[in-house]
Amino acid sequence: MRQVLRILAMVWVVALGLPAKAHEINPTIADLTVADGRADLVLRLNLESFLAGMDLDVTEDTLEAEVGAEEYEALRALGPDALAERFNEGFDQSLGALVLWADNSRVPLRLGAVEIEDAIGVELPRTSVIGLSGEVPEGTRAVSLEWGKGYGLLILRQQGVEDPYTGTLNGGERSPSISVLGGDQLSGWQSFLAYIPVGFDHILPKGLDHILFVLGLFFLSLRIGPLLWQVSAFTLAHTVTLALGALGWVVVPASIVEPLIAASITYVAVENILSKGLTRWRPVVVFLFGLLHGLGFASVLGDFGLPEGTFVAALLGFNVGVELGQLCVIALAFLAVGLWFGQKTWYRARIAVPASCGIALIGAYWCVERVFF
Repeated sequence: MRQVLRILAMVWVVALGLPAKAHEINPTIADLTVADGRADLVLRLNLESFLAGMDLDVTEDTLEAEVGAEEYEALRALGPDALAERFNEGFDQSLGALVLWADNSRVPLRLGAVEIEDAIGVELPRTSVIGLSGEVPEGTRAVSLEWGKGYGLLILRQQGVEDPYTGTLNGGERSPSISVLGGDQLSGWQSFLAYIPVGFDHILPKGLDHILFVLGLFFLSLRIGPLLWQVSAFTLAHTVTLALGALGWVVVPASIVEPLIAASITYVAVENILSKGLTRWRPVVVFLFGLLHGLGFASVLGDFGLPEGTFVAALLGFNVGVELGQLCVIALAFLAVGLWFGQKTWYRARIAVPASCGIALIGAYWCVERVFF
């Protein structure tokens, strides 16, 4: 309910001409290699959020963070060299709760190379690459990683062995023991279950553009027939391109996909305003737009990485999570407005059309922003 109310509130914010760009926090990705008595850990993370002391376990948008929002904006304005210097000075404070264990011994980690993207505008997140290393005792059989409370979601990927471990950690959790020789890859069933929340999380709460598209489908009509046709077409389409994109068979630059996704949001919303029901071409158009959204989902999987041995199971789990997220959006929207006002004669004029206007404005704003900024 809270997520739907938040989205509807954003519709009105944008309709009033205020900015709607979300300063989202992406998960941290850690690649772990243990060989020849040495452990190397490469982190890809939003460095500014760690330096600002944000609680990434609960922060979805940096502008809404209870602690560190102003500091984050100041850090985002720094150039790569200045930001790297700040991190070198505050490494222990910002990542001090990250601990690598070799069997039952703590491995002291040294800070290595720090690579930071050039400033690309404070509206867009930038990824920093942090290298850490440490010596592991001779005869070490397994390692585990302790991820600090407040650090948010971590994708942990073992490198350099056969059947490597791949898993996720939330803030305050510790990974299972990971054999330095490999062989800890999740089973197909475990991968399927592990990637369901990843797909769901990409819709709720982080997939704002996908949420608005699904709401655009919802506000056309409350009748189950039109909604089922649209959702089925969207699901079939994004399943196809999600699989093709994850396999690497279809690769389209984000600079093309993201503006088109924004344009698709605008289109369905405008059609809601101009049309009073499901037209014959609407499912076809939704299918075509679903192909675009599938490519967007595939880019997320590219960031997470899919385990090679259980690729299909993980892909299916991610897709199931996406579907559950979409159904949850529709269910919450129905509980928020459809259940109470759907049968009112003024529902379309006072709720569906104004909401669609707001969604169209958001899509148009994003389309322009993603093309020109």
